[in-house]
Amino acid sequence: MIAFNDIHPKAKVHVLVIPKKHIQSLADAEDEDQELLGMVMLTVKKVAEEQRIASSGYRTIINTRTHGGQEVDHLHVHILGGEAIGPMVSK
Repeated sequence: MIAFNDIHPKAKVHVLVIPKKHIQSLADAEDEDQELLGMVMLTVKKVAEEQRIASSGYRTIINTRTHGGQEVDHLHVHILGGEAIGPMVSK
């Protein structure tokens, strides 16, 4: 697992958590990836604690495929926080 700051941050804190195993998107995960996916979520929690945003709250986003806004063909989780993120905006 690796985590690093997004190069185009959308919030004061914007970190990506990425499993080293290649899974193209969440839609491509298999039953055998169950343990890894759990580890991804626990890593998200740990990173939020390390970034000192766990107690105030944060948003997690997994973009999946084209209509879901996925731009990189490797499963990853966005962690956004450090400020009030606000509601999702509809068109």
